[in-house]
Amino acid sequence: MAVETQTRSAFDYEWDYSPTVSALFAAFTTVAIVGWLVTVVLTAIHLFALPAIPADAPVQGSIRVITSQWAYVFGVPLATLGGFYYLTTIGLALWWFDTRHPLIIKILTPITASGVAFSAYFVYLQLGVIGEICPFCMVSAAATVVLLGLEGAILSKSTTPSLSSMIGDLGQVVGKMNLPVVFFPILIGLVTLLGLFVVTLLPLPEVVPFV
Repeated sequence: MAVETQTRSAFDYEWDYSPTVSALFAAFTTVAIVGWLVTVVLTAIHLFALPAIPADAPVQGSIRVITSQWAYVFGVPLATLGGFYYLTTIGLALWWFDTRHPLIIKILTPITASGVAFSAYFVYLQLGVIGEICPFCMVSAAATVVLLGLEGAILSKSTTPSLSSMIGDLGQVVGKMNLPVVFFPILIGLVTLLGLFVVTLLPLPEVVPFV
């Protein structure tokens, strides 16, 4: 199989990537962006739609899911926390495109695995405890599974050193990072999420309740 060899003289090891790894990372980034967009929509629903529902109004379907006690962590919508998760995966993917270093692939593995674990728990809550389904939540859960699958495919198409042999070079990898390329898109994502919360603090007209 033809391989794209990436060797950095500054490190004491070498690594090989299949030509498909770049395409897999492109797909990974695209899926992460879709997941982030879903979390933005859900966050907006939490902040602008749910306050218009009377406190004593009966709710069902997806509204019952996103108003449940499990939909918040210390008062922060779970969707917003999911947005930070997707921005983390996007940032790491951009970092890989910038440096092509295999350490980033190894860092992504536990992150994508944890995303699937949390999503699986929330899907269980929807199906087994709440008894309702939130379509947006399910799309986000599916995105985490796809991200883990793509991460596994990237690992299978790469010949990389062990994490223990690379972790000491983290400082060098960070030092070689093109900060604007990696952090500017993430900054836009963070400002978008923050902006949704800032809007709720502005002196706007009161929400008109649903009748």
